[in-house]
Amino acid sequence: MRLTLFDLDGTLLTGDSDHAFGEFLIDRGWVDAAPYRARNDSFYADYATGTLDIDAYVDFATHAWRDRSADELLQASRAFVASHVLPMVLPAARALVERHRAAGDELAIVTATNDFVTRPLAELFGISTLIATQLARDAQGRVLGHIDGVPAFRNGKVQRVQQWLASRSRTLADYERCTFYSDSANDLPLLEHVSHPVATNPGPDLARIAAARGWPILKLHP
Repeated sequence: MRLTLFDLDGTLLTGDSDHAFGEFLIDRGWVDAAPYRARNDSFYADYATGTLDIDAYVDFATHAWRDRSADELLQASRAFVASHVLPMVLPAARALVERHRAAGDELAIVTATNDFVTRPLAELFGISTLIATQLARDAQGRVLGHIDGVPAFRNGKVQRVQQWLASRSRTLADYERCTFYSDSANDLPLLEHVSHPVATNPGPDLARIAAARGWPILKLHP
């Protein structure tokens, strides 16, 4: 058995879907543009430097929409994919996924971005297993503004992958090969945990680490 894990933002996508969803909310008129963009950009900068307070970010990122109706949110999700996500999906990323699928690998997306934003994005790539930061919901399915369980962020990605495998009575050791593609040094814990880490469109920090350790470096976009 072989397992292939993909980060999403900056890896399979040329941009960041979480940050882009904030811009989508501005375009839709659901937030006050200037202050919202400033905070959204600030959180994104914190992510890039590895200092993100993910609990504070989830509260901020969901506040504008979590009380809206299910129909509104479904329409918004579809519009977001069409307007902001599809332009970030390049043929090379789709081809990478399809090569692993054709080889018979088990596939999963592992992303720090929340499950509301990323579920339809996993579907774009035809990947049914999504390990994302889970949003807490009430009995009616409404998002509450905090995280359910361990966020799929930094060391949490390792924990969430282990939990997923344990739910299937498996561990990484059961696979002859486990590959993880990621662009970010935030994902160093999981990159170090798999047998075949691949720095994909890496930022400067990860590029330096990958070069020092002899990890493959893959560029899916310029």
